[in-house]
Amino acid sequence: MKQWSTRGDGLTRRAFIALLLILLLVGCGGDTPAGTPTAAPTATAGATATLPQPQVIVPRPENATAAATATAAVVATTAPPSPTPTSGPLNEPVPVVAKGGASCEDYPCFDDVAGWEARIQLPAGFQATYFAHVNGTPTSLTFGPDGQLYVALYEGQIVTIAADGTVNPYVDGFLVPVALAFQPGTGRLWVSSRVSYTEAQVSVIEGSQISQLIGGIPCCYASMHAANGIAFGPDGYAYLAVGARADHGEVLNSEVQDERHPWEASILRISPDGRQVESYARGFRNAYDIAWDGSGRLYASDNGPDFGPPEEFHLVVPGGEHGYPWYVCDNCFPPPAGVTIVPPRHELLAHSAPTGMTAYLAEQFPGYYNNIFLTLWSAFEGAQKIVRFGPGGEGMTDFATGFAAPIDVTVGPDGSLYVADFATGIIFRISYTG
Repeated sequence: MKQWSTRGDGLTRRAFIALLLILLLVGCGGDTPAGTPTAAPTATAGATATLPQPQVIVPRPENATAAATATAAVVATTAPPSPTPTSGPLNEPVPVVAKGGASCEDYPCFDDVAGWEARIQLPAGFQATYFAHVNGTPTSLTFGPDGQLYVALYEGQIVTIAADGTVNPYVDGFLVPVALAFQPGTGRLWVSSRVSYTEAQVSVIEGSQISQLIGGIPCCYASMHAANGIAFGPDGYAYLAVGARADHGEVLNSEVQDERHPWEASILRISPDGRQVESYARGFRNAYDIAWDGSGRLYASDNGPDFGPPEEFHLVVPGGEHGYPWYVCDNCFPPPAGVTIVPPRHELLAHSAPTGMTAYLAEQFPGYYNNIFLTLWSAFEGAQKIVRFGPGGEGMTDFATGFAAPIDVTVGPDGSLYVADFATGIIFRISYTG
């Protein structure tokens, strides 16, 4: 991976972290001391409570068809909405932006507002603005019911950003928080993070209290691959992506990894109280994020093995086996007899590191309803951009280019897209101006 060139502007530290850790995806990271999440100085922390351990339900169907039938009654508790007929054709791919010639050599300095706004390339009618800058390394972002943007930082903090771009502390003390999601109709903020480099967790922040909702989540391949993206489904349940503990199912700690932990390499379905956890779909090596569209369909990105096959974009089949650990390589495992592998909707550039994902269910962007946006995080040539998929995952095109390391994307109350850049700490806003 190529280093971002800097001249003492604050980018160097983030670039070093990125190179050393390969952000939660494929590289090795140094241990960070585990800590109990605590409220930031601006809030009063309540006692941390641990809820009862969840009831584990692990369906193991023989193939995806049987799995879909077996789980249909579970996932159809609420009829999903129908998409509005406002989705148009995909845009022509926007141009790639070359490195070099910027205020900090390869890229603009993180405080070069005009330089960054000029660098981001978008389809005609769209504009990128420099919304805010966070003092840390963002990993995830979501809007709260209060209209503020909540941003998780690799260093362990969660901050809020007001409508005018003002950044304030919210809570501190997490170990690598990766995903944020508000439970619909509540002020409960779900957070996925580590307990250690062998265990991950999901916590809930409600008011001034931080509680562990679920512990014992398997973690971590190469110090990475833990509890990842969280998305609430049309049934009101939370869905959590959990990475695998090995690269491609090889022997790890004397345990053959094709005999998986029931939760690893899966998307889990979790009751709102956290007391029921079931495997909803399996076979995801490291799905960093997941997203539901307006038609009740779930999508997942997946990071491919280290030996270099393509990354993947999936339309998730309930109960299906989506690939891991059955790859084609000299020391890989073939799928067992009777197991049907669900193919990806799209293959992506190897090592492009697909990360944040969101479904566009607003009205500001004409012709974009029910489209999916996905960030490609890595500094490999051909990544560092946002790609767009049509409804149902049909079609793929480059929507936004020119970032240093886009890590997550979400839709704001105003209908704009908000993008967090891992390398710079910049939060961009993408709006339609006509």
